Amino acid sequence: MEVSGILYLVGTPIGNLEDMTFRAIATLKQVDLIAAEDTRHTGKLLHHFGIDTPQTSYHEHNSFKRVPELVEKLLQGMAIALVTDAGMPAISDPGVELVQGCIAAGIRVVPIPVVTAGIAALTASGFATQHFGFDGFLPTDKKERRDHLEILRLETRTMILYEAPHRLLRTLEDLAESLGRERRISVARELTKLHEEFWRGSIENAIAYFTMHSPKGEFTLVLQGAEPSEKPIWTEDVILKELQNLIEAGMSRSDASRQLAELADLPRRQIYQLALTL
Repeated sequence: MEVSGILYLVGTPIGNLEDMTFRAIATLKQVDLIAAEDTRHTGKLLHHFGIDTPQTSYHEHNSFKRVPELVEKLLQGMAIALVTDAGMPAISDPGVELVQGCIAAGIRVVPIPVVTAGIAALTASGFATQHFGFDGFLPTDKKERRDHLEILRLETRTMILYEAPHRLLRTLEDLAESLGRERRISVARELTKLHEEFWRGSIENAIAYFTMHSPKGEFTLVLQGAEPSEKPIWTEDVILKELQNLIEAGMSRSDASRQLAELADLPRRQIYQLALTL
């Protein structure tokens, strides 16, 4: 009788190696195999901590092939750790498909958490932390981006975004156009690293600052939520877009409809009928 193994989602430092946890090191030493986004990058981390566990590559371009292979190894009883280049697997990084495959196969999934850029930036932003949302990278398609920014304009929660340095100014300009130039923003750069920096102020002033100071490093943007008095305009297009986002994030049509109905204060049946058209 085959005994199922365990998939460990092992968080790794986003910059400062001292953020590596004792539990993460112990897990990476004890598993049979490490599935890494970039084996060369992870190899340096493993060498630093004296870990000699074998690796295999697992990234967005080979996940369709790797998922069944790794699930089969897990079903045979292997213990496998999934790591990405930085932070937690599956957070704006590969991993969701493998986790879904393991859940479908009845394989236990164990997270080994570590600091993430979004949460680190949020706690130091000075904005409300009781209710917040994470959007990762904005869509690159013009229409999708415009529609998504419209949803952000009405969002009352604090929102977290990621951005690359060469796209930072364009994103700030888009945010200014959609959310208003006076909306408050916290821009975190190179979190946990030697040149860690926080800039806080209006989006308009952020544009001026990063026009004068060329963006370098990885950025995490934290946006102050819209004032609660700004009532969302729930057009059919906005509802459909939000439903699509929730379903793509892994929600069922039923759960997405229920959540959106509560948010929009609309009948769940009305929302669900729209969900069926997707």
